[in-house]
Amino acid sequence: MKLLVTGGAGYVGSVCAAVLLEQGHEVVVVDDLSTGNADAVPAGAQFVEADMVEVAPDLLGAGAFDGVLHFAAKSLVGESVAEPEKYWRGNVVKTLELLEAMRAAGTPRLVFSSTAATYGEPESVPITEEAPTRPTNAYGATKLAIDHAITSYATAHGLAATSLRYFNVAGAYAGFGERHATETHLIPLVLQVATGRRPEILVFGTDWPTPDGTCIRDYIHVRDLADAHLLALQTSKPGEHRIYNLGNGTGFSVREVIASCERITGGPIAARDVERRAGDPAVLIASSDKAVTELGWKPQHTTIDEIVADAWEFTRSRF
Repeated sequence: MKLLVTGGAGYVGSVCAAVLLEQGHEVVVVDDLSTGNADAVPAGAQFVEADMVEVAPDLLGAGAFDGVLHFAAKSLVGESVAEPEKYWRGNVVKTLELLEAMRAAGTPRLVFSSTAATYGEPESVPITEEAPTRPTNAYGATKLAIDHAITSYATAHGLAATSLRYFNVAGAYAGFGERHATETHLIPLVLQVATGRRPEILVFGTDWPTPDGTCIRDYIHVRDLADAHLLALQTSKPGEHRIYNLGNGTGFSVREVIASCERITGGPIAARDVERRAGDPAVLIASSDKAVTELGWKPQHTTIDEIVADAWEFTRSRF
């Protein structure tokens, strides 16, 4: 297939683009490099450095694409609370423009990078697709709004669409990994302590109702996530918008992540216990049963040491 990957110079987009190329697909990456990196575009992909809204109508109209994988988005939760206007325009308005360009060009398939933030603070775990969607920040709210828009386009215009709501993506693949200018994710932050770029890692709360008192989160390996995108493309059906949660299915606590980083890096990680952050749930774990049953997806990299080892190899290659 000939596929357009928006945000393909970012972390998840670059890995997915690399896997698509490995599978023999023709890939065009569109990224304005506002948060991505030009050297993260895999060799073999055509790269268009531009805002997707500005070029999507021409690209899609002339390119006869078989599908779009849409990763381009603003994704910092704190920023979305302070500056929601950036997120409503950057995420929702721009995605609506992309959907219109796809409709005009007759592009039949879409896989959308959604998020577990659409659920907000869950009533129970593991979180299924039937859980109430009550996002607690503008980032999650904009992703949920896009999901609603995609449903209406699928119903009205026959779009074959899939939204993948994933949790904490981690690890690296084929030389592509996580390197955000503003880093908020636990594993790369802990590894920054290991490289000396950060003095310590803060542990927000040690009195949570969990076995070791620290928060538990679900980590999904980025290669497993890429596999789910391919399966979503292959199994999509016209007029349907499917939504799947993707996760490891097993949660790891903050203490367990730090301990894994110490094992993999071979040295101690300085950590300091501080007060809880407001709004942090004690446990977030995904149920991926629906994706396993309907997509035939099964994560292959499920231990925290596997995930951390790949992230560490990438971190050392860039340090």
